[in-house]
Amino acid sequence: MKYLTLFCLLISFQSFALSRALNTAATGMAAQEAHVNTISNNIANVNTTGYKKERTEFESLHYHTIKEAGSRTSNNSVHNVGHQVGSGTKVSGITREFSQGAPQITNGPFDLMINGEGFFGIAMPDQTVSFTRDGSFNVNSQGLLVNKQGYTVVPNIQFPANTMSINITEAGIVEAFLKNQIEPANVGQIPVFTFTNPTGLQALGGNNYRPSMSSGPAIQNIAGDSNAGIIRQGALEASNVSIMSEMTNLIKAQRAYEMNSKVMKVADEILQTVNTIR
Repeated sequence: MKYLTLFCLLISFQSFALSRALNTAATGMAAQEAHVNTISNNIANVNTTGYKKERTEFESLHYHTIKEAGSRTSNNSVHNVGHQVGSGTKVSGITREFSQGAPQITNGPFDLMINGEGFFGIAMPDQTVSFTRDGSFNVNSQGLLVNKQGYTVVPNIQFPANTMSINITEAGIVEAFLKNQIEPANVGQIPVFTFTNPTGLQALGGNNYRPSMSSGPAIQNIAGDSNAGIIRQGALEASNVSIMSEMTNLIKAQRAYEMNSKVMKVADEILQTVNTIR
């Protein structure tokens, strides 16, 4: 009777361990699914002007300590190695990499690129200011410099009706060459905004970001001063997504997902065998 009881306890312990293996593998599958979502978003935006790629970060879950390293085995000796069982992984965050994208020469007079750190400011309909690396600007019917959504660039840059051509310097000074005038008219200066922690910016869609407690407030700079980049006219910043890197990450995520699925299948089969023994 005693041996039967011990046998039943052993079977129960094995069932618990296998159940934990199922849960652990499930966390791995969920984490890899989130990883694939991030990769798919990067690949989808490979041709999005000024897009900054995202990276999925993971962290391990709680560990169950069965035997602590350093615990005594006898009066004169201790366990040199402990025994801890992990419970899987989870996504700890998705960070954005603000490395420089390659320049694309367009020769468009209103196409601007920041060569270095910083963002353009965009006045939103709710009176707030968002920030972008996408400098594909144009002018609206009032002659104001606007982005693709029709939101004005900060500060308001308005070109006179008789403007023939424009020039934007590396410092962001906007000059308009007017009809029947030799000297250009200065119509404003485009600043470059920087952040203490740009990875803390919150994406809004439409290539726009807004500050958060993590990013800190926007710091307005003259282009080229301090750590702010210079402005290049007639060029746009391409996405910093590398297709080769994303495809490699996709294959790794797929294999990890498949292996976690295999673990679940094997643990389930063993659990069925154990239940049969009962």
